[in-house]
Amino acid sequence: MRVIALAVLACLAVAGCGSGSSTDEPTIPPEIASAVDPSPTNPSSGMPIPSEVPGEDFGTVFEPRPDIVRANPTPFESWSRADGNKVAIHFVTGTPECYGADAAVTETDTTVTISLRTGTLPEAADKMCILVAVFGTLEVQLQAPLGNRRVING
Repeated sequence: MRVIALAVLACLAVAGCGSGSSTDEPTIPPEIASAVDPSPTNPSSGMPIPSEVPGEDFGTVFEPRPDIVRANPTPFESWSRADGNKVAIHFVTGTPECYGADAAVTETDTTVTISLRTGTLPEAADKMCILVAVFGTLEVQLQAPLGNRRVING
């Protein structure tokens, strides 16, 4: 069995040593290049700049919980326009039985900066929680209509 494994590894090593010239430019398929390239970040916070997505159903809805414990800043990946003066932010967190989210908003004439925090619910602080990633949504109230302002991570 070891002989077969060594033979396969030797074949793979030889196949990886192509005879291309040193001036050949490597080509990376676009779908791989986009996965490797880092997403644009906000220079002031270093957080990724979220993208706007259509306001459709986006997984588990979380209610704001300012009482979460062991809270950490959490970047949100995307956002949607919601009814009235609201936006819905979309992020990855734990199960809603154990984890919660809250957000603070800072508005200017040109930007809406949302600082999302996720953490453990107080009632689950002493419980065992499963480690399952959940795509969550949290609606955030704004003071004024969003209009053409940019939504960014805080």
